[in-house]
Amino acid sequence: MDLKDAASPDARNGSASQTVRALLGIRELILGGELTPGSRISELWVVDRLGVSRTPVRAALIRLQEEGLLEPITSGGFAVRTFSETEIGDSIELRGTLEGFAARLAAERGVAPEMLDALRECVDHIDVALEGDLTQEKFSIYVEMNARFHKLLASAARSRVAEQQIERVMNAPFASASAFVMVQSIEDGAREMLLIAQSQHRAVVEAIENREGARAEALMREHARIAHRNLRLALQNQKALARLLGGNLIRRDTV
Repeated sequence: MDLKDAASPDARNGSASQTVRALLGIRELILGGELTPGSRISELWVVDRLGVSRTPVRAALIRLQEEGLLEPITSGGFAVRTFSETEIGDSIELRGTLEGFAARLAAERGVAPEMLDALRECVDHIDVALEGDLTQEKFSIYVEMNARFHKLLASAARSRVAEQQIERVMNAPFASASAFVMVQSIEDGAREMLLIAQSQHRAVVEAIENREGARAEALMREHARIAHRNLRLALQNQKALARLLGGNLIRRDTV
């Protein structure tokens, strides 16, 4: 390939897609447990394992370090990290704070009718999913719509700064709005807890529509407490921890 070809849009797009493939592949190996906590990741091993070239692999490893899944080691390369209960709790708390800020901005600045409609539609879909018995299919719909609700909320603030910071904390391990939702699926009272979360979703939309900034912010910060509860549940219940993607990376705090 000559220099002109290397600089072409097709070449750049191909390189980007290879990096994404490497990123997703390595993340899956880590969260799926094939790469265990503390294990060193060799670039050449990943190249052979995933069938991508070395440059995209290197870019993916750097990105995963930025996300927090990997840490550099003195001898070179990267190792899989573990995460303490406190670290994860802090990340959840930070997400709740940022989402509260976004909700307040959305309420104070006002949102377009199209955004309100999208938020309401998302909440309506969750209502349907929570009707009757909570099947696996309905639970999957809840997880999908829950993630969409939080993404829409970040956009509703009309603040690029807030949206970028929320996206950044969402990418932190176990900090996203859906990170611990699957833990609830093993509980007898799973539907009741999801109904509480759903009532908070609907109340936030109402507060934003009514331009109640302080109320919208408080609701979203309280909403994050459910994730704290699910983290505690996962750490107290081996079955719950096993259901959690990447659960083997979590360690309990030592006194």
